[in-house]
Amino acid sequence: MPAPRKICLLLCAFAVTTTACGPGDHAGQEPPVKDGTAKVKKDTPKPAKKVAPPPTWSWKLPAGLKAPEVPSDNPMTADKVALGHKLFFDKRLSGDGSRSCYSCHQNELGNADGRATALGAGDKPLTRNTPTIWNVAYHKQLYWDGRGAGLEKQMLGAWKGGNMGVGADNLDKKAAEVGDMPEYRPAFTKIFNLGEGDKVTPIQVAQVVSAYERTLLCGDTAYDTGKLEGAAQRGWEIFRDRGCATCHSGDNFSDGEFHNVGIAVPKKPGEGDIGRGKITNDPADNYKFRTPTLRNVSNTAPYFHDGSVDSLEQAVRYMASGGDKKVPGLDDKLQDLKLTDAQIKDLVAFLESLACTGKLEVIGDQKVAGIGDTPAK
Repeated sequence: MPAPRKICLLLCAFAVTTTACGPGDHAGQEPPVKDGTAKVKKDTPKPAKKVAPPPTWSWKLPAGLKAPEVPSDNPMTADKVALGHKLFFDKRLSGDGSRSCYSCHQNELGNADGRATALGAGDKPLTRNTPTIWNVAYHKQLYWDGRGAGLEKQMLGAWKGGNMGVGADNLDKKAAEVGDMPEYRPAFTKIFNLGEGDKVTPIQVAQVVSAYERTLLCGDTAYDTGKLEGAAQRGWEIFRDRGCATCHSGDNFSDGEFHNVGIAVPKKPGEGDIGRGKITNDPADNYKFRTPTLRNVSNTAPYFHDGSVDSLEQAVRYMASGGDKKVPGLDDKLQDLKLTDAQIKDLVAFLESLACTGKLEVIGDQKVAGIGDTPAK
């Protein structure tokens, strides 16, 4: 069976290798004095310390994916990824030491948290569903409303906001505290060429964590390797031919755009969670939310920005029916596909074939009360 055709291509990124070297080791010397007096030597300056180039980063890409874009001010290195990996699992990053970044992106919960809406530091209930961390590198705008332009800004937002609960006023202090920990200081010093008195900054923490997050790639599925068959193959053909790929396009099955699909739209305009509209201040963007990736979607129930739909089949039925036509501003791309029950099940089978095969390498005890030990809703 031929491999399914791609809907569109994502931009390729590049791995960045930088080198640095110090000046030469030739020390200056005064010439002999002609009047016969003793030779006078000028103090010989110590050669500048040579800085070793960072290890070259080489992407290990699963089938079906291309290298993510990497910002020029945060090139990938092995040292950054290794440090970011450790920090991603360190609960001391949070304001109260209760949770790590991983707390909301656990392997057993589809690399989300299994809850309708997230639970932040201090057991503060948040208002939106936690998306999977897989393939987060491909999203140019993060959060459901797109307010985070890139991973670094998203990490800073989550760190100082409700997720990690540090607070904007305490971010510098927390970054310096983490950067001074004996297990982290040498790595920060090497990566950012810090001096003895230099403090680690929030953006430096965000950069190393983001570097690690860019390596969390989900591919190598039956879809990616051209091995779909049976119900999953039939579901792919429905997905491809009946318009699902209009919004769930590309290698990551997301157009990166914002759509009103009629979920949690109140009868009175302007009330409730208005999503993208709060960011753009354009009423036309009210109740629009970013298209989620469909990678690993079968493992990340419940669904939509408010976690209001319990099962994947329910979510598929809703979208395939064209959504709630009574909702003002409903995206016109949503159409009733008039699918049979059998076709719905085939479509679900295709989405199940997009499940990620890998796991994050867990460090330490990552149990958090209220996450993973309670029902999804």
